[in-house]
Amino acid sequence: MKIRLDIFEGPLDLLLYLIKKDHLDIHDIPAAKVVDQYIQYLELMKLLDINVASEYMVMAANLISIKSKMLLPREKIEEEEEQDPREELVKKLLEYEKFKEAAQFLKTKERERLKFMPRPATPQQKEVYIEASIFDLISAFKTALKEVPKEIFFEVIKDEFTVEEKIHDLLHLLLVKEKVALNKLFSSAKSKLEIVVIFLAILELIKLREIVAVQEELFGPISIARRENVVAPI
Repeated sequence: MKIRLDIFEGPLDLLLYLIKKDHLDIHDIPAAKVVDQYIQYLELMKLLDINVASEYMVMAANLISIKSKMLLPREKIEEEEEQDPREELVKKLLEYEKFKEAAQFLKTKERERLKFMPRPATPQQKEVYIEASIFDLISAFKTALKEVPKEIFFEVIKDEFTVEEKIHDLLHLLLVKEKVALNKLFSSAKSKLEIVVIFLAILELIKLREIVAVQEELFGPISIARRENVVAPI
């Protein structure tokens, strides 16, 4: 089963995520650190059978090129080019960040208008959330499988656990509970292989818009809930 990543995020989203997660200076990106983390995320996506768009590979090549130039002696860089090899990338990131902020501003205005529209009464109060990104999910998954050898990913084809069964189990669980912590789902698994299948089932349910991954704060612990049981913050 292929999970199409492009319905969630893009390569610039991943870069911004890595920069903000580690509180890095966007104007002075530590190329070596960022490129290593970026490649790690790409490898994990591919191992999980997530369809990685070609733009991710182009960005990876660009980051590797920047890293190589940054490793050159300072005198060599000044001879070959005067501008910082990161300059163009920083411009793109800043422009993209402004675009995302503008899009978020429009979403906020739309929600404010919806407050003045009559809504049917609901039996229970919906919870306000921050929606976790695909990269938040992969980060949590990476933590859960920190010491798992790569070979484990290729065993997902075994019949011991199936994504379809886990999808059914998760939907049933969310009929009983409004919200379930992701780390509890992972810790309750009987094997590391089961953790992989649970994660794939979560991604598929998010893609189908059946559930949403939520956080109380940016980069905080993640929970999953039925989409209709939560609302975005105003």
